[in-house]
Amino acid sequence: MSLVVQRLDDGVALVTLSAEIARNAFSRESIHVISDTLGGLLDDVSCKAIVLTGTGRFFCTGADVGEFADAIDDGTIADLVGELTGVLHPLQLRLRHDSTIFVAAMNGAAAGGGLGLALTADYRVCVPEARLAAAFFSLGLSPDGASTWLLPRLVGGQRARRFFFENDIWTGEQAFEYGAVDEVVSAEVLLDRAVEVAANWGRWAQVSRQATKQLLDASSTTFMETQLEFERVAITAASLTPDFAEGVSAFLEKREPNFSAAEEE
Repeated sequence: MSLVVQRLDDGVALVTLSAEIARNAFSRESIHVISDTLGGLLDDVSCKAIVLTGTGRFFCTGADVGEFADAIDDGTIADLVGELTGVLHPLQLRLRHDSTIFVAAMNGAAAGGGLGLALTADYRVCVPEARLAAAFFSLGLSPDGASTWLLPRLVGGQRARRFFFENDIWTGEQAFEYGAVDEVVSAEVLLDRAVEVAANWGRWAQVSRQATKQLLDASSTTFMETQLEFERVAITAASLTPDFAEGVSAFLEKREPNFSAAEEE
């Protein structure tokens, strides 16, 4: 059970879930494979952006329900759920807080924790045939994967509430209309478009990417006074970096900044 990682130009890494992992992404085995693979790319300073996609009709459909059944039978279900969320949730926090841009290229169905992983992305591109489903209520569960935190911020609180309680399934076009994804493209150009966004967003200075991601997440849960202090601390730290010096020089010289070179100094 493995993922395919392709290192592309401009510091972009394309990660493709195998058919088995895309269908049953969060088994005891595969959740660690996903976490280790993405975590390794986050640790790599040369990787500026990650594009995650699935295989066939599936982007990432969450937990292996068969493994759930076995764990219920042998009395280890609480341990299993605790282990899965104990790996997934820290990974999501890293993806949200890290300077690395995270783009979801949604080639097919995203459900359960797999939907949460897609919602964690900085940008989501999907095909019309994609399907977004919570699926927790069908199993008698409550949501995880930060979906109750992320989805309301994208589509609004009441629409998110209806999505969960009506056990709804959104098409790619509906998800775009509601704001859950950023754009809908054909399957033929899905990866090209996702990589284009990843390279474009990843070209900015590391401190700009990381601080902005963190500030935007904090903005919905803090008072303005607190947010202003967060911004002051972040921009002061950024002003001390080689990237800022490069940006100022590029502006005065009327050229495009080369942040990669500045980071390597």
